[in-house]
Amino acid sequence: LLGAAAGSHTMSTAEDTEWLQWVTKQFGSIAGDNKEINLEEFKTALQVKESFFAERFFALFDADGSGTISLEELLKSLSLLMHGNEMDKLRFLFQVYDHCSVGITVGLRCWRHVPSGSIDPDELRVVLGWCLRESAIALPEERLADLTLALFEAADKDRSGSITFEELKEELEGFPEVMENLTISAASWLKPPLPPARSRRPRHLTRTYWHNHRGKLACLGGYAGLNLLLFALGALWHAGQSRCGTGLCLTWLRATPIAKVLPLDQHVVFHQLVGYVVLVLAAIHTGAHVANFSRLARQDGCHGLAEYLLRAQPGVGGLGGTASQTGLALQALLATMLAFSSPCVRQSGHFEVFYWTHLSYIFIWTLLILHGPHFWKWFAVPGCLFVMEKVLGLAWRRAGGLRIVEVNLLPSKVTHLVIERPQFFRYKPGDYVYLNIPAIASYEWHPFTISSAPEQQETLWLHIRSLGQWTNKLYEYFQQPESPGPEQKPLSRSLREKRCRRWAQVGVSAGLGETHRLCSIKCYIDGPYGTPTRRIFTSEHAVLIGAGIGITPFASILQSIMYRRRKQSCPSCHYSWCEDLRDEEMTLQKVDFIWINRDQKHFEWFISLLTKLEMEQAEQEPGGRFLEMHMYMTSALSKNDMKAIGLQMALDLLATKEQRDSITGLRTRTQPGRPDWIKVFGKVAEEKRGKVQVFFCGSPALAKVIRVHCERFGFRFFKENF
Repeated sequence: LLGAAAGSHTMSTAEDTEWLQWVTKQFGSIAGDNKEINLEEFKTALQVKESFFAERFFALFDADGSGTISLEELLKSLSLLMHGNEMDKLRFLFQVYDHCSVGITVGLRCWRHVPSGSIDPDELRVVLGWCLRESAIALPEERLADLTLALFEAADKDRSGSITFEELKEELEGFPEVMENLTISAASWLKPPLPPARSRRPRHLTRTYWHNHRGKLACLGGYAGLNLLLFALGALWHAGQSRCGTGLCLTWLRATPIAKVLPLDQHVVFHQLVGYVVLVLAAIHTGAHVANFSRLARQDGCHGLAEYLLRAQPGVGGLGGTASQTGLALQALLATMLAFSSPCVRQSGHFEVFYWTHLSYIFIWTLLILHGPHFWKWFAVPGCLFVMEKVLGLAWRRAGGLRIVEVNLLPSKVTHLVIERPQFFRYKPGDYVYLNIPAIASYEWHPFTISSAPEQQETLWLHIRSLGQWTNKLYEYFQQPESPGPEQKPLSRSLREKRCRRWAQVGVSAGLGETHRLCSIKCYIDGPYGTPTRRIFTSEHAVLIGAGIGITPFASILQSIMYRRRKQSCPSCHYSWCEDLRDEEMTLQKVDFIWINRDQKHFEWFISLLTKLEMEQAEQEPGGRFLEMHMYMTSALSKNDMKAIGLQMALDLLATKEQRDSITGLRTRTQPGRPDWIKVFGKVAEEKRGKVQVFFCGSPALAKVIRVHCERFGFRFFKENF
């Protein structure tokens, strides 16, 4: 209800009427015999919790100053907010800010609205302070004073020490978006958000969907066709019988032309699909045999169904006639694997349950060899390749242990690990590794995206958010005053010097809520493994969208891009130039980076890196727009919210004055609320900087939203796992 603008800039009359009927019903259910409501009942009726703005609206709605609102007063005020002209709404906004109020007692507060006709600095400061509070923005009092001063100096045209209505109107005219939002913002503060309109035509039947997913659909068609062919051949063979029946390679393939045909980036989706198909076919297969045994039991009369299922029967099939028993065991293992693979298990802090039950594939293969006399023919080649890959991987993992040389505990329980880099370790931006830390769990390996650039020679960075048992244990382990760990072989000289420089800088960032520690903890890594983000360098216009910790793969990519475009200088003549290492792998003409965070503290994870990227681009290309950053803070009141108008104006004015954002400290202004994807992608399309490819890392729900908009604009969409 708070600050959520309805889906468009204009509300239909039918929607307004429906909402007013809802307000009337709420009022009637709460009002007493006198048919009036007080402040607390007003908050309950409109489901409003915020104190300051609820009291301001209540005071303005209470036209007779009685301390209560009648239904007539409420509907009259709401009608003005929804159907009044621009001046009516602007005057209402002015009265919200002009909050000199004395006189009548409402509960324990005194709120009889006596407008002074002007806004003084103290009034403005109070309102902006509440705006910051409701936006979950924590700024020191000095910054609040700076915001107040910036807005007050801009609006107080005659330097009289107060802002009149005409001065506020003149200042707002310099912000066209704010004036446009006045047509909806006053009502949208109270009006509940409308559900998004859905297209009548299913997305999967659109021409755009089939074009963007042609590789995936071709693979699915081929897989389904092959299964149908094998089923038909099996049915023909059984027709004459008396019984009834029914990693690294991917990384390498991504660098070949096959990647343009096969949807290698969706291997996890296909893995899940194949698992579901196997389970369904196994259930059909088992059901057919149970039905057949039931028929035989009725015909025989000497053996019951349980005997057919639970005792070995010569001639039934399998090793020693154990087809029934091994089949039931297989069905139970498959069902267990499916149950513990569900998102509710994997994403609720029980990843270990998923991991260990998935290892039952070893027993499944063993039982399949016992169950089917011809299974070994299908299993021999892929089984040998699988075993060879596992043996080589294990040998590589345990060949030489690495060390975690530095740990930074960041806000929101994010652990930043700095690991010494193996001498011959080669990877691409956006790749991931499997990490094992014996001090946390001896036999558990977990995948994490590398957040450092390949050009960073001596260390690897991993940013790990605490979401499950293992990641929480990792964070808590390094929270201890001193994590025990024997010192290993000495570090290299360059790494020791880099550690010393880094440690010397700890005091500089102590205010960011970080905890730094130098250490020497043994660990192992397996990888690297490729991801869809490898395509970024062969894109023309790349749009990188990270939600929360989903920035991790893009941190590596952005660093690598700037390394390749780094300016070089001649030591003798001091002539400088941008080397721009654009080889055959890099065809980028433009990069738009979008980072969406819930609140202010989440930006602290990578703010130093983004600041460095901004500075490098400013040095290499003054005024250049090769890399554009867009920051969004979803907890902040959006510009469509009446309560946020003054705050957003103040933030814009101060950012223009200081050339930096008050929330992050970047030159890029942090936008409140969620991105308007139609406007964002519309702007990208207008730039015409080449073929657009969108890369996303974040929640599946947001991925679906962005995918739909990409299909609308004809952009290719790739989802990265973090």
